[in-house]
Amino acid sequence: MASLLQCPTSPFPSSFSSNNPRSPFLRFHFPLRHAVRCNLVEPIKFANGKPYIPLLNTSAHHLSSTATSHLDNTLPPFNKHDTRLRIFSGTANPALSQEIACYMGLELGKIKIKRFADGEIYVQLQESVRGCDVFLVQPTCPPANENLMELLIMIDACRRASAKNITAVIPYFGYARADRKTQGRESIAAKLVANLITEAGANRVLACDLHSGQSMGYFDIPVDHVYGQPVILDYLASKTICSDDLVVVSPDVGGVARARAFAKKLSDAPLAIVDKRRHGHNVAEVMNLIGDVKGKVAVMVDDMIDTAGTITKGAALLHQEGAREVYACTTHAVFSPPAIERLSSGLFQEVIITNTIPVSEQNYFPQLTVLSVANLLGETIWRVHDDCSGGIEPYSSLGID
Repeated sequence: MASLLQCPTSPFPSSFSSNNPRSPFLRFHFPLRHAVRCNLVEPIKFANGKPYIPLLNTSAHHLSSTATSHLDNTLPPFNKHDTRLRIFSGTANPALSQEIACYMGLELGKIKIKRFADGEIYVQLQESVRGCDVFLVQPTCPPANENLMELLIMIDACRRASAKNITAVIPYFGYARADRKTQGRESIAAKLVANLITEAGANRVLACDLHSGQSMGYFDIPVDHVYGQPVILDYLASKTICSDDLVVVSPDVGGVARARAFAKKLSDAPLAIVDKRRHGHNVAEVMNLIGDVKGKVAVMVDDMIDTAGTITKGAALLHQEGAREVYACTTHAVFSPPAIERLSSGLFQEVIITNTIPVSEQNYFPQLTVLSVANLLGETIWRVHDDCSGGIEPYSSLGID
């Protein structure tokens, strides 16, 4: 079947046009060189439903000829026959990898990955990568240990095949929450995983929405950190919600910087904070609410949802305090049990996530909306490959590093 991954017409109201200097929403414009049609050998099977792709807008209403001309002059020429760029997918999220390759007008590299009877992982590249710039797309989502080990073996296979540069594209970086010692005699697993990836032979890491900024410092190689929040901001801008009714809520004190940056992009919306006390791993208890949400539409922002204990208890508190509607926005949908039961209980008007982690079909529920980060990651890969750093900065302009 043919799959067209070119940008749809912008969902923004006319007042939110990028040509409007007062527009509070984050806008990204790229030339039409990446809007390509690719013929797939077999249909992409989106286990979590067909993603909505609102990020890149190239319609005449939002991209002036002057802006297009300027971007075309600043970007390196596109060469679809550039064989130095190779993209390989692991088994963790092949649908996202296919979307990225399709956006870039490339085909995924041929790779053989299988498990032996005893659980060991076997990886063999089915084509030469000698002297190539290789990008390996593999989130370390559940099962985290298997996907991490698979990524390490893929990196090792590329290194032994004489790849010139190896970039580990990790949409979701597992073990990121173990980034510091909160009690005595604890490990800092995030640093350990960073060492493993470096020692395996990776030359660069491209990650999306790390749990904390200091995780970048754990790597002894360059790290390109992009954010999925602009994708969610673009989608929220399509909602007919009056800016005066909005309030952005941080589900815990640790996410205040992220929520504050998010609120600034939403017409500088007011901020509220849920104060919680955690009594154990994956167990949270809401204690108090800082801020006013009465009669407002509350948008809860976090980097990930695991068991959904924190965000659902926060949503219950917001309803008790008079919030009219509650939206949950997150980049990484880990969805460990009993997350689905909690999120589909009726507390949320909508649960907005991205496809950095695949969501199985049985975990889909009516309030769930899945946005795609394929364009974001695909464009960033082009900028890294072309040694063009300017294209990455807009994605990290939320200012929370």
